[in-house]
Amino acid sequence: VINGVDGSHKIFPHLQSVPAFRVDEDHKTGFHFQPTKHWINDPNGPMYFNGFYHLFYQYNPKGAVWGNIVWAHSVSKDLISWKKLPPAIYPSENFDRYGCWSGSATVLPGNRPVILYTGVVDSDNTQVQDYAVPANVSDPFLREWVKPGDNPVIVADGSSINKTAFRDPTTAWRGADGLWRTVVGSREGETGVAYLFRSRDFAKWEKADRPLHSAAGTGNWECPDFFPVQIGAETGLDTTAPAAASAAVKHVFKVSLDATRYEYYTLGQYDAAADVFVPDRGSVDGLNGLRYDYGNFYASKSFFDPVKSRRILWGWANESDTTDDDVKKGWAGVQAIPRTVTVDPNGKQLLQWPVEEVESLRGHRVDLNNIPIQNGSRVEITGITPVQADVDVTFSFESLDHSEPFNRSWDRYDAQRICGQKGSWVHGGVGPFGIATLASENLEEYTPVFFRIFRDHNGSHLVLLCSDASRSSTGDPKTRMKDGKDAYRPSFAGFVDVDLKSRMKLSLRSLIDTSVVESFAEKGKTVITSRVYPRIAIYDKARLYVFNNGTETVTVEKLTAWSMNKPKFMNH
Repeated sequence: VINGVDGSHKIFPHLQSVPAFRVDEDHKTGFHFQPTKHWINDPNGPMYFNGFYHLFYQYNPKGAVWGNIVWAHSVSKDLISWKKLPPAIYPSENFDRYGCWSGSATVLPGNRPVILYTGVVDSDNTQVQDYAVPANVSDPFLREWVKPGDNPVIVADGSSINKTAFRDPTTAWRGADGLWRTVVGSREGETGVAYLFRSRDFAKWEKADRPLHSAAGTGNWECPDFFPVQIGAETGLDTTAPAAASAAVKHVFKVSLDATRYEYYTLGQYDAAADVFVPDRGSVDGLNGLRYDYGNFYASKSFFDPVKSRRILWGWANESDTTDDDVKKGWAGVQAIPRTVTVDPNGKQLLQWPVEEVESLRGHRVDLNNIPIQNGSRVEITGITPVQADVDVTFSFESLDHSEPFNRSWDRYDAQRICGQKGSWVHGGVGPFGIATLASENLEEYTPVFFRIFRDHNGSHLVLLCSDASRSSTGDPKTRMKDGKDAYRPSFAGFVDVDLKSRMKLSLRSLIDTSVVESFAEKGKTVITSRVYPRIAIYDKARLYVFNNGTETVTVEKLTAWSMNKPKFMNH
């Protein structure tokens, strides 16, 4: 684990089947996807089928830590209110008796959905790829799934594949030759590998001679995703249909890095003839590459929504408290708000934005316009429920002359360390300015989301976005359970690629939900999700402020904030 990020599947056999006798509501979210109790992690095989959005997800029905994993299943008409269904897949056969792990859904021609998933076959953690099909495809809920007897359909071939790091098949796509293709994540030594497999009938698969993609020094690749995007389009492209060759069409290759517990992606071209992915020049694989999210966000999975012709991304927002706390509160894990994914007009990065359906939960609204915030000042946003809110704000400033110099000794790929040194309370030049979320009245607790602008040695400017949980709770950050994990309160951060010379403004949107703060800078260029557990700033004791601790006066040009209501139902 690097930088203390903890989204891993640590094993606690004595806790796996400890049921929740009570569910602590203090930090339970109001409008994020989560079951009524117990542990969840990876979203699996999201899809739209016959009038319903389906979300499958890794779930422990017996306790609040990882273990006893099944493919839980929920359906929705609007991505907001969810109905719980019986688990779709659970360990039952010799090809998955020791585990039914992550995978994907593909809708085949004739409107026939199929799930590909990783089965664990023995106590040595040997992994294979299996498939399941609906027992009754006319059931719009797809309540029952069948595992055909010809499973497993993909196995490690001899000694060339690491059998214990061979998992998470992608949504399949079909080439012009009529063959289906899927990718399985793995590693060869410390080289991350996306093995490519082909099939004509979705039952018999053959490994390609070369992987779709690989990258040295990145370690094990989990939860790969591979899909097309189109520059200049607000709509998405269907993974399962070959995208027409075009300079405007790029492909996204995403992996979850086991070593860091972050999500990284590259943009490039899919060479369909050679069946390889070629990253664009300057698009970096691995630790210094672009991330979907610079915070608590892992094991994501995207799908194409045919109703609104958009690409939707789901991701797991794992806990940052201790395992002991998870057991006591009776639950662990939520899914981040689903996001639409498009490509920036510059073609160099993705843009993510909460699905428009979340706006249906907006309640009472307040507006602020043209409010100057001087150095050391803060203004409270009243009239909404700060513990459950949607805040959209644009800040402007007249000059960059006071920007702090970017220290040459800093690693510009380690924004988190810079944010830790330059917290919201450390006064600067242009910034720090932003919003203080889930704050107590006297700021004993708060989670600030803020910008800080630096002047680079070449005269350009660097914009840093921070979501800093280090002061989010008055609880002891060194709290540790016996043989468990530390409470984790990081200063998450990422740089925002924006040209300030042409526009002396920065925009920020944050979705605040009890123990989750999801923040989107500059219409989704940089995204950070934080998990926090205030003890004072809960329920009606939470406050929301805008603040500035920089010498340059910052203007709240426009701020709109809404109280957020709960969905009509959430997995009951």
